[in-house]
Amino acid sequence: MAKSKRQIEETEFGPAGHSIRVVRDITLADSVYERILGMIVDGTIAVGERMPSEHELCKVLNVSRPVLRQALKQLRSDEVIVSRQGSGSYVIRRPDRGVFDFAPVGSVADIQRSFEFRTAIEGEAAFLAAQRCSETDLARIEAALRELDRCIDSGELGVEADEAFHVAICDASHNHYFAVARTAMKETILTGMNLTRNLSLTKSRERLELVQREHNAIMDAIRAHDPDTARTQMRAHIENARKRVFEGSPAEH
Repeated sequence: MAKSKRQIEETEFGPAGHSIRVVRDITLADSVYERILGMIVDGTIAVGERMPSEHELCKVLNVSRPVLRQALKQLRSDEVIVSRQGSGSYVIRRPDRGVFDFAPVGSVADIQRSFEFRTAIEGEAAFLAAQRCSETDLARIEAALRELDRCIDSGELGVEADEAFHVAICDASHNHYFAVARTAMKETILTGMNLTRNLSLTKSRERLELVQREHNAIMDAIRAHDPDTARTQMRAHIENARKRVFEGSPAEH
């Protein structure tokens, strides 16, 4: 039986563009999650099709049933498969192939879980920012928004501007623990932003404009000193980003 964790190496870019090798652990459940996801993306298991039985999947993937069930639970949470009582699990969505083109090997499950964490952390940061922000804070958030507008107009990726927008809101909360928590997972956050913005660039301009409208709604609530709406808009924006990762071909029924 396979071990519970494995390690992968990734190339990242440090100061002055120098590449560095980073080794991190990948849980077996995350690895199995990604392997099953790959089978769905490449059409081995088609949208609308019944998933192989747990016994079959355990045999094919060489994993225990508890590990497999954890992976399947994540796929249900991400609305890729659904369980039907007495019938088994069915594929209800095939994510875009770009998910694997733009995300490092072994990172997709981690990215999805990071969105869940960000929803909680950044929602509260937006709430406090609406209560406590200064004119300087507002100007900084606004500057990041305008840079995002420029990126959309020029067809640029805009990851740095997107990150600047979210960091500025955390800083506007005037509680440094939000920034500390976010900095601790910056690598995964940037990987997720890179993935979602690359996927958006493969769609129409309207997709990027939709994301920007979400950003503007957050800014409007903070500027109006409306903490409840700021929290709601931020949580909705990050949850929508999570869902957009797996936006693809849905089942027709």
